[in-house]
Amino acid sequence: MSAGRFITLEGIEGAGKSTALAHVAGLLEAAGREVVATREPGGTPLGEALRALLLDHRNGMAHDTELLLMFAARAEHLAQVIRPALAAGRWVVCDRFTDSTYAYQGGGRGVPEARIAALEGWVQGPLRPDLTLLLDVPPETGLARARGGGVGDRFEREDVAFFERVRAAYLRRAEAEPGRFRVIDAARPLEAVHAALAAALAPLLADAGTGDGAA
Repeated sequence: MSAGRFITLEGIEGAGKSTALAHVAGLLEAAGREVVATREPGGTPLGEALRALLLDHRNGMAHDTELLLMFAARAEHLAQVIRPALAAGRWVVCDRFTDSTYAYQGGGRGVPEARIAALEGWVQGPLRPDLTLLLDVPPETGLARARGGGVGDRFEREDVAFFERVRAAYLRRAEAEPGRFRVIDAARPLEAVHAALAAALAPLLADAGTGDGAA
């Protein structure tokens, strides 16, 4: 059995992750890979219930509460979806993973990275994505897309300064781990974004027959 691979998509609201997720999954399926497309927070019945709590703008919560709920959803997601799929040789494509936690709860909320890292080690162990596609857009562009004239969910209601911190945290992580991250300029036309995604996937597809997967 060939090893599974774990690909994550990251970026602020309005970066186009949902569209990119469908495109990436389609490219992988066309290349003959069995794909599991999923998202965080969510991906399981419990995770989706926690997602609803986290996104509901009527729910105020302490930063640590938000952080712990994110990792609770992630623990269930790993146990029920991600690890079993990778063990079965499937390719998992996930809309958000732990880099989002470092960006949003760390960069955006100001939660110490050491606290996030402790939970990451506990919940994930050594598991990390094989490839992270960071869809990068200026906050003003992303928020205009995400809100679509409305007020948005609990995160989308944050101000531009919050998303500037989130974006900066993402870019710092990409700079620190260039072997894992590919930064995609998602402010470009969709055709250009899709071409960049395909180019980013090509080396992983070419290398898929060698080495072990993330599991």
